[in-house]
Amino acid sequence: MGLAKTEIFNDQQNKIATYAKVFGHPARVSILQHLFELNSCVCGDLVNEIGLAQPTISQHLKELKLLGLIKGNVEGTSVCYCIDIENWTKMKEVMFQFLDQDITKNTCC
Repeated sequence: MGLAKTEIFNDQQNKIATYAKVFGHPARVSILQHLFELNSCVCGDLVNEIGLAQPTISQHLKELKLLGLIKGNVEGTSVCYCIDIENWTKMKEVMFQFLDQDITKNTCC
């Protein structure tokens, strides 16, 4: 498979694609929904709630954390995760700007 060649696209295009990728897996969507409901969570709770193995949940949490949509704090032997409100708001602005585009004149098809 070829490289994505992200360097030929602008920052906004790369951000949109990255956000779309993170929302492209139902487990990550489920994790985000769960975190919104509880406003914080321990990874073990996610395993029970979502029904996936601990390593799988951890990998999805890592992806969400790398993108900055969630943050985690170590509490004893557990990590407590929550939505990063500032980054979530930035993501919403980028995605809204992209998704709110309208075709003003349909000259095709």
